[in-house]
Amino acid sequence: MQDIPTPTGLLAGLDVFVGGPIQHAILSNGFAGDLQDAISRAIDVVRENGGNVFSAHVVEKFGAETAAFTPEQVSVRDFRWMKKCDVFVPVLPLLPDRTLRRTDGTHVELGWATALGRPIVIVTKQPFVDSASHLLKGLHRVGSVWTVDFDEFTEKPSLLIEAVLAATERQREAISAGIVA
Repeated sequence: MQDIPTPTGLLAGLDVFVGGPIQHAILSNGFAGDLQDAISRAIDVVRENGGNVFSAHVVEKFGAETAAFTPEQVSVRDFRWMKKCDVFVPVLPLLPDRTLRRTDGTHVELGWATALGRPIVIVTKQPFVDSASHLLKGLHRVGSVWTVDFDEFTEKPSLLIEAVLAATERQREAISAGIVA
């Protein structure tokens, strides 16, 4: 009988859905480099710490294969991931003019995560920029939301792991107390 390797690391056994802009990050010269770097860094640090990652960016090869998927396939896939994940991590970078990059899909996913009771760890500039919607700024009032400053994350990616652990620990405590199903 062969031993089955057990995942090791701080996030072992956790399913982490890493999201962020795709459609509005596909530029004439390729995918927005700063965003690709940040999302890749988030994916890498989760995997390095034993977490399982769901990512449209990986599946769609950062926009290179986005056209291979229908809207129906993307909606069904991402909603399935949201129902299965333990935490949602959207990466929401700023454009050079200090506004948030448009990301309709990620905002739909934030709604799904909130409605499904999934903890959320948002990686974005803190405090929220003026251009961020009231719903995004106030989401922590109706959902389990943590934020990690985008610039601090790029300097110290382990901040994401700390936030994911805090988010999932609070979720486990709420489930144990019978507050969340």
